[in-house]
Amino acid sequence: MFGFKIITQFEQGIVFRWGRALPGVREPGLTWVNPFTDRLRKVNMQIVVAAVPAQEAITRDNVTLKVDAVVYYRVVDPFKAIINVQNYNFAVSQVAQTSLRSVIGQSDMDQLLSERDKVNAHLKDVIDAPTEQPWGIRVERVEVKDVSLPESMKRSMSRQAEAERERRARIISADGEYQASKKLAQAAAVMAADPAALQLRLLQTVVEVAAEKNSTLVMPVPVELLRFFDRDARTTGQARPAAADTPDADGALPAPEAPALAAPASLPASPARNAALNAASKTSATA
Repeated sequence: MFGFKIITQFEQGIVFRWGRALPGVREPGLTWVNPFTDRLRKVNMQIVVAAVPAQEAITRDNVTLKVDAVVYYRVVDPFKAIINVQNYNFAVSQVAQTSLRSVIGQSDMDQLLSERDKVNAHLKDVIDAPTEQPWGIRVERVEVKDVSLPESMKRSMSRQAEAERERRARIISADGEYQASKKLAQAAAVMAADPAALQLRLLQTVVEVAAEKNSTLVMPVPVELLRFFDRDARTTGQARPAAADTPDADGALPAPEAPALAAPASLPASPARNAALNAASKTSATA
């Protein structure tokens, strides 16, 4: 009665007789072993989840990081897991820690932060190489759980991200200004072809400003009005010289003004003589 043993569904049994492992494994269910000569060793075949403690290492670009991970593994060969290694759980944990340090040293900081899938696949291959064949343990999956950065590096990355966002904002703003300038140039061409469009735009702007009812509106003098006065002044200035050559009602042309006469410089100056000469010239011109 003491020789009957029960093996659970997720386990497999290995029988040692006089310290030597018997060939074959005992399947789940009720099994019998000799209680005097045999010993049954049960092996759990479930997937084991092992947390890898945070490892501090230096990346390839000389940045100190702390990285922790999670390893998923299971036993695929109970004989190797029991006979070839003393404590396979502890052995897998140590291999995972050393492999994690090695992978950190071979990777850049940006790769650890952005390319987690590649890092996980590489870490799985590194851990699975020394465990599957000699120990009968297969690593199913490895996940990098957290990457801890120094505070100085976090501040530097924050400034870098802020500068990158500022650069993108300036580029977008400049692109908007460029597109707006092209549209304004097209609008200016349309307004130059039809000056009335500029006045309509001015009146529309006035209506938009007046809708707020919280500001004083000062109407500027239209440029076209100043141009009108300028053209009127030029027309008046050209009409006056033409009127000087127009005959009067009697058909006679207006008499030209006679130039003022003066005595020669050789004679002594005399106001009376100059007045007489000027009166004589006016009389001759009238005649």
